[in-house]
Amino acid sequence: MAFADNLKQLPPVAHLAALQLIDAAGQVAATIENKPGQAGSLAVYAALAAKHGGINAAAAQEGLEIYAEHTVDSRANPGKHPNIDRLLKVVETGEGFTAKLIPA
Repeated sequence: MAFADNLKQLPPVAHLAALQLIDAAGQVAATIENKPGQAGSLAVYAALAAKHGGINAAAAQEGLEIYAEHTVDSRANPGKHPNIDRLLKVVETGEGFTAKLIPA
C-alpha cells in the first residue's frame, strides 16, 4: 500500500501538538510537530510508540513499511526525509528513543 493509504489506517493525532523523541541520555533528539509537512510523521511515530512502547528496532522496521514509497526515496536520497532517516538509523544501530507526547 502507498503511504497515503497506510496513513488512513493510523489513529488521528488532532489531540497532539507534537511528539518528542528522547535519546538514551535523556535529551530531546527530535520534535515532530502537528503541522503541515510533519503531521503524517507525527501520526506514524505516535502509533509506533503506542504499539511498541517507544521507537525501538521493531517499531522502526514497522515504520519503514508504513512510509512505503517514501522509504525507498529516503534510501535513494539521504537527508530528504529526516524522520525516515531516523528510523533507518534505529534499525541499523538498535539505538531507539522514548516518545513523549505533547498534548494540543
